[in-house]
Amino acid sequence: MRQLASIQKIQEILDHSNADNLEIARIKGWQVIIRKGEFKEGDLCVYCEIDSVMPEKPEFEFLAPRKYRIKTTKLRGEISQGIAFPLSILNQGDWEFGLISISTEEKGYTPSIKRKGDSSILNEINLVPGLDVTEILGVTKYDPPIPACLGGTALGRFFSHSIKTDEERIQNLIDNYEFYRRWYIWTATEKLDGCLDEKTILETEDGEKTIKEICETRYSRKVKTFNLETQKEEFRKILGYSIKEPTSHQWFEIELDNGKKIKITGNHKVWMPELLCWRRVDELVGNEEFLLKN
Repeated sequence: MRQLASIQKIQEILDHSNADNLEIARIKGWQVIIRKGEFKEGDLCVYCEIDSVMPEKPEFEFLAPRKYRIKTTKLRGEISQGIAFPLSILNQGDWEFGLISISTEEKGYTPSIKRKGDSSILNEINLVPGLDVTEILGVTKYDPPIPACLGGTALGRFFSHSIKTDEERIQNLIDNYEFYRRWYIWTATEKLDGCLDEKTILETEDGEKTIKEICETRYSRKVKTFNLETQKEEFRKILGYSIKEPTSHQWFEIELDNGKKIKITGNHKVWMPELLCWRRVDELVGNEEFLLKN
């Protein structure tokens, strides 16, 4: 099982290129934005991965607009994956955070937690890198809601006849990189979720622009999107740019009611507002109402 929340060490702290009060922390293979001065290199923290759902408690209230889910985000132009909390966040429920002596021969203290009211030093848990604190914090894993279009009695989003694993993310295996590099042969592939033709027109803050123009000029302002949670149109910043070589996927040309045509690959997903689910273009019948996923 993946550790959604664990004790980790801040390996490196870098300056944020576009914010004086923020810094970039390296935690394992992750990049995490932190407040300036909150941590220093070598400090321990409670690191919560992306797709962690925090409990609805006052200390996590800042995540309420995101339904307490931790997502990959951009803060002043830098990607942040996960959140680093101070160790004191472990003062949760039956647990309390504190410091105990390392030994009589060593100077200093090591952080630990224990159950409230338990005075026995034997029951204290030392906070060391890698310690799983998911259960202590009450963190759960985000699972996408089952689409309404599945119909019937839904057993889950995954094929019931296939084995589903809970593989560790590669960013958490940084200590094994050299071993993998030395003893395994790897083929790098890119996960694709469909493509739109370069001539497709998007609405931007500066009027209509083609996808090709947006990518080649790395257009930095906002494009019109549809927020599925609020069910409203809104302008949002572009998170990344990608120009693909010609793909082997089958291309489809869709003519809309207004006469406009869209060229799109069959593996591209569109949102079905009436069914509240995503569907591949090559699964469409031809009379559906849909929203494009750009």
